[in-house]
Amino acid sequence: MRSIQTDVVVVGAGNAGLTAALAAYEVGAGVIVLEAATESERGGNSRFSGGIFRTTHDGLDDLRTLLDKSSDRWLERGVSVDAYTAADYTADWQKTSAGRANRSLVDLTVQRSLDTIRWMKRHGVVWELSADKMWDPDKIDKGKSIVLPPGGALRAAGEGVGLMARLFAAAERADGIDVWYNAPSVELITDGYTVRGVVVNKDDERVNVLGRVVLASGGFEANPEMRRRYLGEGWDLVKVRGTRHNMGIMLQRALDAGAQPVGNWGGAHAVAIDANAPEVGDLSLTDKMSRYSYPYALLVNSNGKRFVDEGEDQVWLTYAKNGWAVRAQEFGVAYQIFDQASINLLEPRYSTATPVCAPTIAELASALGLPVGALTETVETFNQAVSSDANAKFDAARPDGVSAQPAGQPNKSNWARRIEVPPFTAYPVTCGITFTYGGVKVNASAEVISTVGKPIANLWAAGETVGDYFYFNYAAGAGLMRGAVFGRMAGTNAARVALFSQRSGETTKVTA
Repeated sequence: MRSIQTDVVVVGAGNAGLTAALAAYEVGAGVIVLEAATESERGGNSRFSGGIFRTTHDGLDDLRTLLDKSSDRWLERGVSVDAYTAADYTADWQKTSAGRANRSLVDLTVQRSLDTIRWMKRHGVVWELSADKMWDPDKIDKGKSIVLPPGGALRAAGEGVGLMARLFAAAERADGIDVWYNAPSVELITDGYTVRGVVVNKDDERVNVLGRVVLASGGFEANPEMRRRYLGEGWDLVKVRGTRHNMGIMLQRALDAGAQPVGNWGGAHAVAIDANAPEVGDLSLTDKMSRYSYPYALLVNSNGKRFVDEGEDQVWLTYAKNGWAVRAQEFGVAYQIFDQASINLLEPRYSTATPVCAPTIAELASALGLPVGALTETVETFNQAVSSDANAKFDAARPDGVSAQPAGQPNKSNWARRIEVPPFTAYPVTCGITFTYGGVKVNASAEVISTVGKPIANLWAAGETVGDYFYFNYAAGAGLMRGAVFGRMAGTNAARVALFSQRSGETTKVTA
């Protein structure tokens, strides 16, 4: 078996993996990145993402220093963004994870978020406001104020596709980074609690790639057997929003090598997507099959019944658990119902859907194959519970406190308006899994911790391979941000150890 030695081996070429590679290169290390996908499929889950990075900032003036000119049209429209402090960020994170997220990991992500954004900008990542994600500018009245959620205001230009194109361009400019495509890693090379490298299948040849290792190969969301084992009944049948390559193989190999499992192994980021979405992520669509305008709709199941508070909070703080609620319904299918007063609030992504429309709720039920009497009663009962001044108080840009408590149904905490202006439109949705929450334990230096509580020598991890960040739910943009912060940290620390060892007499020469 052929062996190649380098300073740092990065397993995975998504956002976390490439930030690790770039950080290691900055320190002066030689880097090999092992990507299971072909070059045309490269980029992991990050390429499928909407590109939002949750970062601290002092408001719009602070963000302006980062923005590309693509945001000028929104700035000219008078878009506003409140400051997002470290306290705000931490509160949102802990609220969505019910206070269980590792405070040390959260604090590091929050504290280093803006500096990491600026560092990525220096490497060529282009930033813009996320307004295009939420609003169709052609459907917004010229005089209407545009308010972006402070924690979800910034995204990579071109979303995940643009993010990864620019990170790969940065890696390709670096003459010390070599990316191997179609090169799935299959084993860790270990000596007790010391990692020596990775075994990789490259062009039908098994190769030992020796060096300090950064695992950034994602979770197990594309593996139906592991989903069923850890997430439970029915999860083997859900659709996968991202890459087909995140099979959990190297996560399992890390556990086999003695890494400590940690976090919410029965939890995952899962959202409502179009019921006709492909079974596995399609790069021609990326995240365009997501359906996130449900706060302005009624969400009903196959029995014509509401089953969730659609307006619990801002969509960016509820969408990652909404898919769980949908999956729990019969056949894992639900229906978002809008009327003509709410249809203009749909995200641009709904343009990829084929809606079902009808002049009455009864006819809509028939068209959807739902019980006519049950759906009619659901809508009528909800409408009766809506206050007479709901339209006057309604504010789509922020939680408005316009609530309803319909008898026998879940409450709706915000954006509760009657569904009464025909024609009515429905979008069938199902559950799409994005990534899993369980993973290996790391410390504040991104070192992987063993089951005996000590760092495994020469092994670091970042991104979705790591657990203890998210429990039950998720704040939009926190995943990409933690991947970049800890990817940068892991790459830096792995390179420093490698170069220190070099100076102590180790070799990095290629061997036969």
